Amino acid sequence: MKPFFRVQSLEQVWDRARSVDPVSTETVALAEAAGRTLAADFCAPHDLPGFDRSAMDGYAVHARDTFGASESEPAYLELQGEVAMGQAPGFALQPKRCARIGTGGMLPRGADAVVMVEHTRDAEPTLVEISRPVAPGTHVLCASDDAATGELVLRAGQRLRPQDVGMLAAFGATAPLVRRRPRVAIVSTGDEVVPPEAALAPGQVRDVNAPVLATLAVDAGATPVPLGLVRDDVEGLRAAVARGLAEADVVLLSGGSSVGTRDLTAEVFLESPGAELLVHGVSVAPGKPFIWVRSGRRHLLGLPGHVTSCMIAFHLFAEPILERLHGREARAFSRFGRTTARLTRNIASSPGRTLFQRVRVSPGEHGLEAEPVPGRSGLLRSLVHANGLVMVALGHEGLETGAMVEVLLFQDGGHR
Repeated sequence: MKPFFRVQSLEQVWDRARSVDPVSTETVALAEAAGRTLAADFCAPHDLPGFDRSAMDGYAVHARDTFGASESEPAYLELQGEVAMGQAPGFALQPKRCARIGTGGMLPRGADAVVMVEHTRDAEPTLVEISRPVAPGTHVLCASDDAATGELVLRAGQRLRPQDVGMLAAFGATAPLVRRRPRVAIVSTGDEVVPPEAALAPGQVRDVNAPVLATLAVDAGATPVPLGLVRDDVEGLRAAVARGLAEADVVLLSGGSSVGTRDLTAEVFLESPGAELLVHGVSVAPGKPFIWVRSGRRHLLGLPGHVTSCMIAFHLFAEPILERLHGREARAFSRFGRTTARLTRNIASSPGRTLFQRVRVSPGEHGLEAEPVPGRSGLLRSLVHANGLVMVALGHEGLETGAMVEVLLFQDGGHR
């Protein structure tokens, strides 16, 4: 019996993605933490930086000793000593005195400000002229300015950026607990599809989807598991799906643009242990022939065979699932930039679908312009030429020339 085909909206699919459980956790070396997802809240184990330190090269002072200082009537302070870098000063600063200090040096006890070296002059070997006043706290980083003991510093589910890794390093957290990288098995199907290195016979095309999906999986923080090409037959599909379930968290099977082949894919997916059909068609263009079957904690995704539809379907459907596997919010186009531009031509759409139109964003006479890029979903050229997507919402018949629209920018989508 063929599985029931009922088209769902984007919002319904995304609602389902929000219920996906994250993958397991692991600890990694700090050098490997960038881009990984923190699996538990990280609270400051101690104050950071942990001591009052200078933010400038200059002189540590009692701020009150500089009040009223100016170029014409400078203040004069006796040099009490110098702060050695990486060491605690062995003295407390006395009133009407100063101490030479470098950026990052620990303030001596009693000091509450730093005068920049540019606002000082050596009047005598042990006398310093101050030509500008400072208030308490000027050019000083206090002991808990970066973080106070127990303060929530990084949240679980946060993708670790270079600065976040730096924060962990500052606390000595050299083995953070993160989500492991989801594994994504990639299968291309089609009797007419051959490997990229193959010489083409009449009627054949090279496999484009597998390298595209592998690259997208890496960009999404996952590990691709290439499983090769499969012909449009039941046994081949069964073997590929079984291997994918054994080796990966998500199986991406692209191809099968016809209704019959889509039904075959769904039927094979539903033979998996504990299989549950979640999605079989979405009211979106391109990307309508999308299939999602859950098998326990594994996810079988059938993507369209045409490369444009396949790529956009990945961002719309596979990406939110991968985000949840990472323990993050289920978001489509999570790596895309966003900008606003003026349409140069009409975009037509059908009211019963959400349309994602490829556009080329470039500078115009009155700001950024978005030029719709024509092209069928089986052609690569429109994807290569475009640098963004414009969404026409469900229920709208299109967008008119001159309309200001939000553009989802591809990662390298500059305004060239």
